[in-house]
Amino acid sequence: MVNSSTARSSVITLSLLCASLFEAESFSITSPRGIRSTHDVHTNLQMAAISETNPRLEGLAFDLDDGTRKSHSVAQNSSFVSGFFRGLSTREAYSKLLTSLYFVYTAMEDTFDSTSDDMVKKMDNSELRRVEALSVDMEYFYGAGWEKVITPSRAAKKYADRVLEVGRDQPKLLIAHQYTRYLGDLFGGQMMGGMATRSLNLEDGNGVAFYTFDDINSPKDFITTWYQKLNELDLTAKERQEIVDEANYVFELNIEILEELEGSALKAAWTLAWKSFREKMSF
Repeated sequence: MVNSSTARSSVITLSLLCASLFEAESFSITSPRGIRSTHDVHTNLQMAAISETNPRLEGLAFDLDDGTRKSHSVAQNSSFVSGFFRGLSTREAYSKLLTSLYFVYTAMEDTFDSTSDDMVKKMDNSELRRVEALSVDMEYFYGAGWEKVITPSRAAKKYADRVLEVGRDQPKLLIAHQYTRYLGDLFGGQMMGGMATRSLNLEDGNGVAFYTFDDINSPKDFITTWYQKLNELDLTAKERQEIVDEANYVFELNIEILEELEGSALKAAWTLAWKSFREKMSF
């Protein structure tokens, strides 16, 4: 039997691993805030050259990465990861997760279509959009006529309502929603889709269209270009901070969706670990 302290440690370890995944895999360059004033001119010139090739080291891209990282406590990351694993524990929980995301992304992408804000439109890429993919997953889990069957959960409605609210009153804050959801979906898509497939015994790519980005060959290159466009936006310091604050709130809204799911996070994690072991050992 796994005691509660071991379980908590396992979840926290998983959370820290997932939280650092994007940073570790996409770029591995120290933040420019780490430069000491005693460094010579040559070193500073080197870092300036690096900044030109890594847009995450400056501008709004840096503000978002740095601002959201600092505000996410271990407890929050633990809630996020344990909730995601609950979503992988049963088909019912997983389909509920996708259903919630369907309503969130419908609100997001409808708002992107209707907004007149040029900055939001600049950051909106057709390759990232997820409603069509989620519709494929909805039909797989619920069958024909799924539109008449599904309803948003409390947390999904709260999330969608927030998207509609900022789209109406403060459209520039939609950039925080684009950043928080789309970049995580893109970079973690292959990993998350693979975990769902193994945990739930999905076959032939069914049920994971949401995590599949067929039109993007290199997530890393795509995200680099996206960050470059992000840094080109003409925003005041106040607007940039408001976007960072909204990104942190979006993280909380995602946790609320995950916390609604029923199921055993440890059971799902164990199932994935065991299946991976068997695959590696060719059992």
